[in-house]
Amino acid sequence: MRSFLLFRPLGERTLGLALLRVAEAGLRQIQSFIAPPSAAARAKSAQNEPRNGAVTQGTIALVGAGPGACDLLTIRALQRLQEADVIFYDRLVDPQMLALARPEAEKIYVGKAVGAHDWPQQRIDAVIVAAALRGQRVVRLKSGAPGLFGRATEELAAARTHNIAVEIVPGVTAASAAGAALGRALSERGATDRVVFATGTCRPGAPNPDWGASMVPGTTLALYMGVKQAPIIEANLLQAGVPGTAEVEIVSEISTPRQRIATSVLADLSATIRRENIANPAIILIRHTKGHVSERARLPAVAEPQHAAR
Repeated sequence: MRSFLLFRPLGERTLGLALLRVAEAGLRQIQSFIAPPSAAARAKSAQNEPRNGAVTQGTIALVGAGPGACDLLTIRALQRLQEADVIFYDRLVDPQMLALARPEAEKIYVGKAVGAHDWPQQRIDAVIVAAALRGQRVVRLKSGAPGLFGRATEELAAARTHNIAVEIVPGVTAASAAGAALGRALSERGATDRVVFATGTCRPGAPNPDWGASMVPGTTLALYMGVKQAPIIEANLLQAGVPGTAEVEIVSEISTPRQRIATSVLADLSATIRRENIANPAIILIRHTKGHVSERARLPAVAEPQHAAR
C-alpha cells in the first residue's frame, strides 16, 4: 500500500509571510553567531569548566580567514573566533578580524612571508599543541583556505599525534575571490571545463612543479605564490606548447582596498609583473581555452624516414 503526502497550494500572501518568517529566523541565527558572547553566556561557560585543578584537553580549529576582506569570513569561522581562548594568526589576516574575537582571547602573531620564515612550521605546530594541552580552545587563523597550500597537513598531524580534537573550517580561497574581482567565472562553458590549482613556489630544495603537464586545452591554471617564479613558469608553459597568446589575469591583494588587476598574455607574463611592479600576495590565472591551437600543433609535421626495402 502506498501512502502520499498531500500539499495544499499556498496563496501569495501566505507564502510571502512564510518566507519572511524563515528569513527572520535565519537572520536571528546569524546575529547570534556574530554578536559577542554576553556576560551571562561567559559566566555559564565558566561554570562548566572543570574544578579541583583538573585540566580538560582543549581543541584546535584551523580556520580559513579568506582572501583578505573581513566580510568574506564564514559564519562558522566567526563562531570559532568567538569561542577561542587563543588565536594564532597569519601575516595576511585582516586585523579587523581579530576584533571579532571575544576580548579575553589572546592573539599571537605567527606570520610567515614567502621565502622568509620568522616562525618555522615546527615552532607553530609546537605552540598550538601546547596551548591545546593546557586546555585552551585554539584557533589557527590562516589566510585563504587552510586546506589549500596552507600547511594544514603538518598542523593536523601534530594535533593527532597528541590525540587533540582538530577540525578544518574552510575559507574562501584566493582563486575564487580573484574570479569575483574580475567579474568572471574560473570555468567557462565551451572554453575551459577544468580548473587546476597549483603552487608557484615549493619548499627550498624541492623541484618545481611541471605546470605545463596540466595545461591541456580547456584549462584555467590558478597559480598561488607565483610572482617571483613568473619567468620560470612562463618558460615552462611555453615549452609545453601553451600558446604565447593565452590569456593571463593577475590579481594582487584581493578583496582589500589595495587590490590591483593586471592583464597580459602568457608570452608577456614576467614582463608585465616587472612593469606593473606586482608583488605577493597575488593570484595568476592563465586560460588555455579549447579554441587555442597549441604552439606544438603549429609546427610542421616531420616526415617519417623512408627505409629501403630489403
